[in-house]
Amino acid sequence: MARSLKRIALIVAVATALSKLAGLLRQQVIAAAFGVGAAYDAYNYAYVLPGFLLILLGGINGPFHSAIVSVLARQSRPEGARVLAAINTLVGAALLGVTLLLLLAADPLITLVGPGLDASRHDIAVLQLRWMAPMALFAGLIGLGFGALNAADVFWLPSVSPLLSSAAVIAGIGLLWWQLGPEISAPSQVIVGGIVLAGSTTLGAVLQWLVQLPALARQGLHGVRLVWDWRHPGVQEVLKVMAPATFSSGMLQINVFVDLFFASGIVGAAAGLGYANLLVQTPLGLISNALLVPLLPVYARLTAPEDRGELIGRIRQGLMLSNVSMLPLGALMVALAGPIVRLVYERGAFNAAAGELVTSLLIAYGLGMGVYLARDVLVRVFYALGDGYTPFRLSLAGIGLNALLDWLLVGGPTPWGQQLPALNFGAPGLVLATVGVNAVTCLALLLVLQRRLGGMPLRAWARDSLLLLLAALVAAAGAWALASWFAWPAGVLGLVEQLAVSGLAGTAIYGLLAAAAGVPEARQLLLQLSRPRR
Repeated sequence: MARSLKRIALIVAVATALSKLAGLLRQQVIAAAFGVGAAYDAYNYAYVLPGFLLILLGGINGPFHSAIVSVLARQSRPEGARVLAAINTLVGAALLGVTLLLLLAADPLITLVGPGLDASRHDIAVLQLRWMAPMALFAGLIGLGFGALNAADVFWLPSVSPLLSSAAVIAGIGLLWWQLGPEISAPSQVIVGGIVLAGSTTLGAVLQWLVQLPALARQGLHGVRLVWDWRHPGVQEVLKVMAPATFSSGMLQINVFVDLFFASGIVGAAAGLGYANLLVQTPLGLISNALLVPLLPVYARLTAPEDRGELIGRIRQGLMLSNVSMLPLGALMVALAGPIVRLVYERGAFNAAAGELVTSLLIAYGLGMGVYLARDVLVRVFYALGDGYTPFRLSLAGIGLNALLDWLLVGGPTPWGQQLPALNFGAPGLVLATVGVNAVTCLALLLVLQRRLGGMPLRAWARDSLLLLLAALVAAAGAWALASWFAWPAGVLGLVEQLAVSGLAGTAIYGLLAAAAGVPEARQLLLQLSRPRR
């Protein structure tokens, strides 16, 4: 099993790395073409519903993916094919209705999400939402198909397929640049640019669905057929996990709506959040997929009472590997945020003012890296136990907490035109509110699991996590000192040298301290990384 997990993790890591690099290149192209201007700022509001449906329902480790893997991993291939076809039929019918709703109600939906948008940005966002409405339908089909492939031990294609979405957007902007040149960011071209952004995003989703069909056929999992059989035991089992898991994950997206509601009164905030979030999601997605994709089937197979001890051990493994990787990553992001943003984005329409905004947001994101992945690990344990309701209830409570924290830290517009008072943290306050919600949710999930599993050694886990956090803080301080106190050459090569030397020094400091701390997972990971490959 250990070798198998390592092999799967390597496959997923390489495929996800390619997808994330393509996503980073896509964001660089968008930044150079549009900066934090109206076309991309409006796009972030239009993308909220269809785009997050793609992430929520169609993403790896999303509720549709997780539910299908949890059930089909225990089904025979013929039964799995029938379950997949039946679920595809039910989900397709429901999401077709959602697509029509997005088309018809685009205007009031944009008003609801961004009440502080000016008339120009509002109109562009409405147009973009209508172009992206079909993504709602394809999102569910993508998630179900890729979940079925993972259950059949096919991991490369699902992890690498987001590359197609990035390629479609890059190609769309490239064609527009070929036609308009530097005028692509001119005010007179805002509507054209907005349509190209939205249309190419939808094309990318269609490509992600099409590419999975031949792979499903090779596995005998033909999903493109209508099967109305919601009473099938396998279908019922999928729905039992999928429904609450979708609502639970959907609650997280409502938090995004809440954040954008408060951000709509800050010009450029939505665009800045998009750029900073991509810098976080690139390494986070790589690590989370490499960790969660191979662990989810393991959790699903360890639900019997006699496997309780091994399950607890695997939960610790998931959490500690999350901490070993995410704590230093977040700390180094905080220490090196400025050079990272300048290297990745500052060119074309993305100027120094935009860089300052995104840097502040990246620092806020870095503070919460430790709890992002840990929360996902714990949620997957509940899914494997057939319980999607506990994460759902906690996510529902998190919406209220997020709104309260947004109000306290940021304030914002109301639909009736008044401004809510706040502590004036600005756009970074939105990220800090989300970090607070994730931390509280993590703690609650751990306490519920401890009671359900008859006790877990949480004190020992907390001690090891604290040691890793201290190591990460010392490493970040060393990286910051190197980046700030030395005179680095100007230009792109100077930024590369600054980040490479400072980042590698910080990583080395962390590795030495984490190994000395005696955390078994840290030593095991460092040993594997230092072992020569044949």
